[in-house]
Amino acid sequence: MAVHEGGAIEFSEHKVLTISSNAGKISAQGVEEDYLETFQSDFKKEHMVFPGMVYISHPTEYGTLYTKEELQSLSRVCRRYHIPLFMDGARLGYGLMSNQTNVTIEDVAKYCDVFYIGGTKIGALCGEAIVFTKQNEPKNFTTIIKHHGALLAKGCLTGIQFLELFTDDLYFDISRHAIKMAEKVKKGFIDKGYQVYFESTKNQQFFILSNDKIEELKQKVKFAVWEKYDDQHRVVRFATSWATTEENVNQLLELI
Repeated sequence: MAVHEGGAIEFSEHKVLTISSNAGKISAQGVEEDYLETFQSDFKKEHMVFPGMVYISHPTEYGTLYTKEELQSLSRVCRRYHIPLFMDGARLGYGLMSNQTNVTIEDVAKYCDVFYIGGTKIGALCGEAIVFTKQNEPKNFTTIIKHHGALLAKGCLTGIQFLELFTDDLYFDISRHAIKMAEKVKKGFIDKGYQVYFESTKNQQFFILSNDKIEELKQKVKFAVWEKYDDQHRVVRFATSWATTEENVNQLLELI
């Protein structure tokens, strides 16, 4: 949000304030002690940017997940300081279907003030569903969307997609399929001696590859080079989706 979105939030006249994280996750203690307490005790705070909300992603950009207990703690801090807890749910389905999570969509609704259900990464052609959980939708919200040029004509078409995704648990079934494919990718890389960078049970898998292997794979495979590991290696991310087939995975594993 602070790096890869081209300054979009700052362009809308808000400021992103980053705090320290661990494997992509921020903690309630960090939010309170490292920022909110410091801010409130600063006698110059009237000249500073007032905190407007706490923003988290689930899963995170590293494929890690918040636990139910972590969400509870973050929610308590936000209530104490009267700011909303917002969850970026672009990959929410993949997080909810992980076999390593104790968080349900009901928990998300309970502890977050606002979250969104990602559609485009989980089968929808376009659109995301914003959920206000505490009867806290901003006044004239549709007008605000329109002011920012984001109100779609024929918006009912977006809604129809979510109606279908949540019929007969389709949203959760196709999310579960992506995780199954990701686990096969992970096992294939490990069996061939590659090192896992982050232990992930979601649709995103991170491995350490040599620079030469990355250049070789780039000719036939699309993946993300995430960050530098050392002078000879990089961390790369492979992401599966609702549309990934076993044939796709087998072809990748043959190439590595």
